[in-house]
Amino acid sequence: MSDEYILGISAYYHDSAACLLKNGDILAAAQEERFTRKKHDSHFPIKAIEYCLEEAGINVDQLANVVFYDKPLVKFERLLETYLAYAPSGLISFFSAMPVWLKEKLFLKSTLKKEFIKLSPTKSAPKLLFTEHHQAHAASTFFVSPFEKSIVLCLDGVGEWATTSAWIGDGNSLKPLWEIDFPHSIGLLYSAFTYYTGFKVNSGEYKVMGLAPYGEPKYTDLIYKHLIDLKEDGTFRLNMDYFNYAAGLTMTNAKFHKLFGGPPRKSESTLTQKEMDLARSVQEVTEEVMLRLARSARKETGITNLCLSGGVALNCVANGKILKAAIFDEVFVQPASGDAGGALGAALSAHYEYKGHPRKVSPLDSMKGSYLGPKYSNDSVKATLDRLGAKYTQFEDGKIEERLAKILEDGNVIGYFQGRMEFGPRALGGRSIIGDPRNQKMQSVMNLKIKYRESFRPFAPAVLGEKVSEYFDIKSKSPYMLIVADILEKHRIQMTPDQEKLFGIEKLNVPRSSLPAITHVDYSARIQTVHPETNQKFYKLLKEFDKLTGCPVLVNTSFNVRGEPIVSTPEDAYRCFMRTEMDYLVVENFVLDKKDQPIIEKDDSWKQEFELD
Repeated sequence: MSDEYILGISAYYHDSAACLLKNGDILAAAQEERFTRKKHDSHFPIKAIEYCLEEAGINVDQLANVVFYDKPLVKFERLLETYLAYAPSGLISFFSAMPVWLKEKLFLKSTLKKEFIKLSPTKSAPKLLFTEHHQAHAASTFFVSPFEKSIVLCLDGVGEWATTSAWIGDGNSLKPLWEIDFPHSIGLLYSAFTYYTGFKVNSGEYKVMGLAPYGEPKYTDLIYKHLIDLKEDGTFRLNMDYFNYAAGLTMTNAKFHKLFGGPPRKSESTLTQKEMDLARSVQEVTEEVMLRLARSARKETGITNLCLSGGVALNCVANGKILKAAIFDEVFVQPASGDAGGALGAALSAHYEYKGHPRKVSPLDSMKGSYLGPKYSNDSVKATLDRLGAKYTQFEDGKIEERLAKILEDGNVIGYFQGRMEFGPRALGGRSIIGDPRNQKMQSVMNLKIKYRESFRPFAPAVLGEKVSEYFDIKSKSPYMLIVADILEKHRIQMTPDQEKLFGIEKLNVPRSSLPAITHVDYSARIQTVHPETNQKFYKLLKEFDKLTGCPVLVNTSFNVRGEPIVSTPEDAYRCFMRTEMDYLVVENFVLDKKDQPIIEKDDSWKQEFELD
């Protein structure tokens, strides 16, 4: 029996991606932005597709199916109905959207066929299938989860109609339970506050989440009174009198601005306590919605496991609250929960639901640590570094970790490039920047001198999986950096009365724990547990650092600067290393000291290549 290859794709909205299955096993998955270097690239993911096919050693003609993560005609129906419902106020938005739809999206099947014919040696197109958007989200999390049976909650901005949906996953099937439809969306409520606080919609939501602990929930009552009618079971309706996204080109309107005392903050302007309080308020409302939905899903079905997906599932603070509430025995969150993960879900839905293949559950999960992108051999890395004129020291296999542990202990920041690139928005030790979490200055140095981003942004701890409960209030695994938990009391440093009086980011430089670089102002941390089964090299490095320092934790942030996608190639890594104040670069078995590198002319014009929000 020949192998069956299914390619899933997401495209044309934001975060285009491709994923390839071989007999149901995930062979490769990557976002288009990593190859084009255009953040949130929405174009047809030709480079991601070519990577997936190359990884499998096949061509387009050997694909059984290509599966798209959306049903464009149903989405077009929703747009038309929305514009009619809000006429005439929606005319500007209507005329803005229609040219793209009439030129590309409405005839997506033909567009996709043409793209794949270009890639085909015989100029023929594979058979195309389409899933619903939330069906792809649900499939992307349940079918890779370690559960035979589970409740599945999907929460995002909007798919075709659904913005929130519940499913029962059982074996190789997904049964829809209910959905909340557009324009009522917890994702769009959060995005409205993202817009109002001066950040970019569809990419700045995590900044709002990171800003929230600096504020107080002063506006939650206003939100509940005027913006959202939240029921006891977690279902909700938004008061559309305050929003503009259904009919206009902005998220909020004059009535919203009047309610919260002024116009939206201008991008790049000074953050004030008001923005911090707004962030805290919408974060707490979002958490309450998710907690109520989780409780009612458990009560109605009696099922003891939960899977989460959709863009809102990247809200790791809310995920942590669900886990801590012990509503479910276990919680699994899809590491590529946003639209990129729809490519994976579309392929899995076709394999299990459309074709009816039996499902074998993996006790860990089937994501392989989310290390599904390209990798590079030592020979290819050496050739690249030589071409770039880089100076390096090459280590034998297994000999590098002890040296790196000492470099980290000395207070240095390392660009760490090892193995396959991660699929999803989080760097998990494949394309990471790492440092010593015990260093009080590490957070500000990484933010301002390396990431070129706001000083308030927190960093995540990567911790040995078997030692996570020694430092954090969590007993489960968190391999994908999608659960926030509190640092244990014994590791905290209590503030003085004068420090307690500080507001907002004034608290930033106050030591909060024995691991200050990864402890947020509310004593929380976004945790990544590291396991030898999925990332042996990163695990070994943590073991060496623990042996040297008695600390099994490292700072881990994504290997990129603000506005740029995470690095993909050794050349991307060297370029980022040379443009920033990182001290060392590690690419596979090669260690590069910044002091040894050839002097290059300082040029900051590259920053203009990337959209700073």
